[in-house]
Parts: sequence; structure tokens; C-alpha cells
Amino acid sequence: MTKARAYFQLLKFRLSLTVAFSAAVGFMLGQHEFAWRIHWAGAVLVMLGGLLVTGSANTINQIYEKDLDKLMKRTAKRPLPTGVLSVTEAWVFVVITGLAGLLLLGLYFNPLTAAVSLLSLILYGFIYTPLKRISPICVAVGAIPGGLPPMIGWVAATGMITQEAWILFGIQFMWQFPHFWAIAWVLDEDYHKAGFKMLPMAGGKDLATAFQIMTYTLILIPLSLLPFYFGMTNHIYPMVAAICGVLFLMQTFYLMRTVSKKAAMRIMFGSFLYLPIVQIALVLDKM
Repeated sequence: MTKARAYFQLLKFRLSLTVAFSAAVGFMLGQHEFAWRIHWAGAVLVMLGGLLVTGSANTINQIYEKDLDKLMKRTAKRPLPTGVLSVTEAWVFVVITGLAGLLLLGLYFNPLTAAVSLLSLILYGFIYTPLKRISPICVAVGAIPGGLPPMIGWVAATGMITQEAWILFGIQFMWQFPHFWAIAWVLDEDYHKAGFKMLPMAGGKDLATAFQIMTYTLILIPLSLLPFYFGMTNHIYPMVAAICGVLFLMQTFYLMRTVSKKAAMRIMFGSFLYLPIVQIALVLDKM
């Protein structure tokens, strides 16, 4: 593995791009709300800033977990466990990407955008990461930085944390729970080796955990309809959100019935589809 490829892997590019996309969604919604047009260059720049800050947070996560990553098949070949990059090189990368992202967001947009982004980085890198080995509450803590990107995008566009920003945050925050727990179910053996405590119930992969996944997915449905209720969108979005929500919920019923890894995997992949579809519908219905 070359150094360049190793640094690229530290970013967790696909994950960071997904996060950055949701920031762009928040930006486009905020721009349309106040300017009735979308500043496409701004959307690209908020994505770039989000990508850099998220990549910095992901690198902090990998620094703290480099010895644990050696224990898990899925992560054993990452740049730090294999020694392709040193911890010092990784920390330099953290500083460069983090500062670049925060400066871009703070100077091109506004200081509040940079401040919320910094909060997200700290919560993910320095609080959520160590909590993974301490308590299942780590998922709730991790859901906060996970839910902030659309709010960050909205703030970049408007300079304010408004009711709409909290709604966008709430949807993505609640989505994190079935998403994280499904992943933890699928990767339970690896997580157990590293001592990660991600599943919500003491029994682990059981009906009680499946029921909790279903409950949070159920709550997500009315929460996803709030943009329509508060006039952020037109009539197509709520139909898309409701259909996606019901389909997502049906996967949790299958998990409750079978309590199987296969069912958890379906929820995991379903969560990957749910969020971008709902967010794209939210933007397109407003344009």
C-alpha cells in the first residue's frame, strides 16, 4: 500500500462523502428557503469542508483504535495497524484536514458553521470513540455528530440554527440508531473481539434488541414527516418519506421474527438506501 493510498484510507472516503452529502442537502434547503435559488459552488464547498472535518474525525478514531483494529478481520489491514503510517503521521493528517475543513467552513461561510463542525469532530473523535468500549450509550453519543451534518449545511447557508435545522438534525439523529445497531449485529463477532459494546441490550443479538431497533425505526417515520408539517417541502416528499419509512420498518419486523444476522444485514443495507433517498426527495420537492 502506498502512502497516498494509506492517507486516502484514513479519510474513510465513502463514509465521509455520505456525511458531506447530507451537509450539502442542508445547505441546499437553507439556500432555497432564504434565496429561492441554490448556490451550487457553495454546496460543493460545504461538502468539501464536511469531507475534510469528517476525515479528520475518522482518523482520530483510527488512531485510538489502532491496536483494537488489529484484532478484527475487517479492520486489520488499515494503514495504522499494518504500520504503513505512523501515529505521528496520522496526527499530522488530523491537524491538516481538520484545520483546512474548519477554516473553509468558517471563512467562506460563517464562524457558527465552523463551531458546530468542531463540536461534531470533538464528540466523534474524543468522546464517542472511547465510549465504544465502555457502554452502549456510545451509540446515542455517536448519533449526535452523526446527525449534525444537515444542520451544519443549513447553518452554512443561513448563519442561524433555526427550527428547520433542528428538524433536519432530528431525522438524521434518529436514523443513526437502527443503522448503528444493525451494523453492530452484523459485525458482533469482530466487535466482541475488540470489546466494543454497541448493541443496546445486555442479551446482545436477541428479541429485546430487535424490538428496540423496531421502536426507533417506528419513531423515525413521524419525525421524517416534520419537514412537510412545518412547510419545508411540498406534497411529494412526505409520500416518499412515508413509503421509505414503512419499508424500513418492515425489515425490523423480519428481524423480530427471525432474530438473524441475515435480517440485520437487510436493515443495514436498507438504512444505507433510506437516508439518501429521503434527503434527495426533500431537496427535489423543494426546487
